[in-house]
Amino acid sequence: MKYKIVTAKRLGAALAAGIFVLGLSIPSLAQAPGGAPPGAGPPVNNNPRIGENARQASEARLRSAELEAKEERENQKRVDEAIANMKQDFTRIQVLRNDIARDLIAHKPLDYSLINQQTTEIRRRALRLNDYMMARAPETKEPEGTTDLKNEEMLGALVKLCKLIDSFTENPALKNALTIDAKEVEKAKENKAKADLDLLAIIKLSESLQKTTDSLNVPK
Repeated sequence: MKYKIVTAKRLGAALAAGIFVLGLSIPSLAQAPGGAPPGAGPPVNNNPRIGENARQASEARLRSAELEAKEERENQKRVDEAIANMKQDFTRIQVLRNDIARDLIAHKPLDYSLINQQTTEIRRRALRLNDYMMARAPETKEPEGTTDLKNEEMLGALVKLCKLIDSFTENPALKNALTIDAKEVEKAKENKAKADLDLLAIIKLSESLQKTTDSLNVPK
């Protein structure tokens, strides 16, 4: 069983915003001596509120532009935070997988307290990843995993969990999220569907392992 940490690429795209600068030009009408005769130019609007109305309209447009710019900055901040969280979870799940694999390869006795901590964290981070990925299983196929584990099934379940994490983190849909060619869209959809199934299986199997270790009443 190999150890590998894959650097998470950007799994989402930042929101793009444009700020439009609106201006209003009010012509000033003046007539110098010896200018055009009366009636030759445009009629003078004697409405005393036209200047005030124009000023209010201009201010309203500027306020609207400022609010839109603020909203776009807040949206960008939320996207950046989500990406940072996903990268952190993505990497941490791999680290935990490697810790489990290392103990399995060394044939160490199963430390149920440690396994409980590891699978609890894996499940928590996988669930948070799913908040962004919104993974779903096709109606015709259920994600792998099991709800009840016997003590003697723990070893096989841990090996299976490591393999699921490998499959999920190596999926091209996640590694190449921003470099997909238009001709590869269908393949990308297949990869995303596989990533969804793997993530759901990780959540389900880590929960089973967590519950099994809980039932052993081993101090944590």
